Amino acid sequence: MRPLGSGDPLRLGPYRLLAVLGAGGMGQVYLGRDREGRRAAVKVLRRELAHDPHMAQRFLREASAARAVRSPGVARVLDMETGTGQLWIATEFLAGPTLSDAVGRHGPLDEDGVRGLGASLARTLADVHAAGLVHRDLKPPNIVLTSDGPRIIDFGIARPEHGLTLTSTGQAPATPGYAPPEQVLGRRTGPPADVFALGAVLAYASSGRPAFDAAHVAAVQYEVVHGTPHLDTVPPGIRAIVEPCLAKEPGLRPLPHQVASHLAPPQRAERSWTTGALAADIAEREAAARKLATVPGAVDVRHPGRRRFIGALAAGGAVLAVGGGTVAWWLSRDESADAASWAAAPLSTYRPGVAPEPLWTKPGAAATAPDSPGPLPVGDVVVTGATKGGLVAYDVRTGRQRWTASGVEAARGCLKTGDTVLAADGDGVLRALGATDGKERWRARVGAAVLLASDPEAVYVLTEDGRLRAVSTESRSARWTVPAPGRMTTKAPGRAVAGKDSRLVLSGPHGDVTALDTATGRAVWREPGQAAHALAPAVHDGTVYLGGRTLRALRLTDGDEQWSRKPPAGEAWGAPAASGSALYVTVGGEVQRRHTDGGDGWTAPYWKDDDNDPLTDAPVIQRNAVWTAVDSTGAQGISVVRADNGSQAWLYTPGTAGRWQMATAGNRLFLLQAGTLTAMPVF
Repeated sequence: MRPLGSGDPLRLGPYRLLAVLGAGGMGQVYLGRDREGRRAAVKVLRRELAHDPHMAQRFLREASAARAVRSPGVARVLDMETGTGQLWIATEFLAGPTLSDAVGRHGPLDEDGVRGLGASLARTLADVHAAGLVHRDLKPPNIVLTSDGPRIIDFGIARPEHGLTLTSTGQAPATPGYAPPEQVLGRRTGPPADVFALGAVLAYASSGRPAFDAAHVAAVQYEVVHGTPHLDTVPPGIRAIVEPCLAKEPGLRPLPHQVASHLAPPQRAERSWTTGALAADIAEREAAARKLATVPGAVDVRHPGRRRFIGALAAGGAVLAVGGGTVAWWLSRDESADAASWAAAPLSTYRPGVAPEPLWTKPGAAATAPDSPGPLPVGDVVVTGATKGGLVAYDVRTGRQRWTASGVEAARGCLKTGDTVLAADGDGVLRALGATDGKERWRARVGAAVLLASDPEAVYVLTEDGRLRAVSTESRSARWTVPAPGRMTTKAPGRAVAGKDSRLVLSGPHGDVTALDTATGRAVWREPGQAAHALAPAVHDGTVYLGGRTLRALRLTDGDEQWSRKPPAGEAWGAPAASGSALYVTVGGEVQRRHTDGGDGWTAPYWKDDDNDPLTDAPVIQRNAVWTAVDSTGAQGISVVRADNGSQAWLYTPGTAGRWQMATAGNRLFLLQAGTLTAMPVF
């Protein structure tokens, strides 16, 4: 978001424009208010495109299509100008996260939530089709979750159901992975195209993973036309509905009303919107939207107070989704208790070689013992071990202390599941604390000596007698207990990560790697001697990546090797980190970006002092940067390079020593060293 510039209009029709919300390929989106103070998102065709007949036609088509649909499930068109002047559309202002934002922030919806989502979307698509239209770009970023349910936005490429595409050569007609085979191939598309997209949306909502995924767009499109969808992690009840929606032939797909009927959400399925972290997220955004209506001077035509409005809005920390275009924005450094979001604003610019100022720093905030847990972001707090024992939580936006929890031992580990913090006391009792207030929600006497990993269904712990135990977060009882693999002990527990494909991957203190079935505790595959010591595995899209004596990619389900790379002579790979289609890993004083298929990327030096060993911890990726601790003492700071090309962004050197522990959330990087907790901006 930014204030209006010299080239921006001040008024369009009845709407006084107050700020620029964002920009897309076709135009700018402004925040507007009419004389009664009603808010709208006003989308304007770029001036340089106004004389392009194709773009003008597409813009007019969006306006007409969106206005033609009469459904509670779409963002309403409030007004428009389609004459000879400047073209604009004013749409309803929606407060809520997009589905992609919600899943990315809070995880997949539960089955009841997916059923409620799918039934609502199917009914809305029926309304769209009844208006004689096909949306043709249904995808998670085009679905906004409001307190009243999901709303479909952006009719930018909607067409009459009998029409062909108006896409120019070289332009993608819709989002890869959600457009059906006939649309990919440039053929006539009708209502079944939206049903295909609906199936892909529900697969993503229930698993957090796209149904069609590959390293590049062409490969995704090939999978859509010729491959099979990835539905292994979709619950069986949802999969039975998704599979027919994803049929290659349009005539084999169900009708929207049939999808709605078969989903048959149970009573109170709307609880995904009315309770829990997602509901709190929506409520915060709605509060911010209401705040906009009371900003002093915001609609005074004689004294618009534009700068005052932008400043007041920034203080509110608004995060809103705008109907008629998938625009979301974050305003950072909020210190108000009722902030709309805890996400920060990324740096728009930075000076190469010059580290930016921290967002906040808390000296002496955390315990300095070697086994004290690193920073753990959970919602709008970041949790660490307290200096006097127990845990302490700080507000991610301001660094203010929010709560402390005594009676738990930080040395036993600290995990999160949903919006709760998991820790154990001296008697091995597992305790779940609310992230917002630190109050105990439940406890389970399970003999937990070390907390290793967690997933939505279970917490995996080493017991006081040295066994590995899975504790159900629903029943709060042990699901299974097995001997600890890989020579793991409570004094040397190693590293663990819980994947989505019912696998728990453990790296023991001597570098032996074992994958267990999370349902039974049975060992599924093993890789002895993978490294000289424990290295955290990286699990991403059904693959586990391992560092050590070789850099390897193994299929998570059965350990089948996909590819392997040797390190330079005399070196060993550090722990890898995966993000998108890229893999980041350190080796011999360098950080490398490789493709997840094993292909080469870039190499960047990050360590030059031969007197100290480099760390083997995984690099940390947040947005467009890769953060790597320089050496084992911590005194040389952290190297930050660009994720796209490996060029040096800056070196953060506060001048202290001690192991660096890092975590990311909400466009912030949290650093813990020698008891000092720091929040850094990202770009």
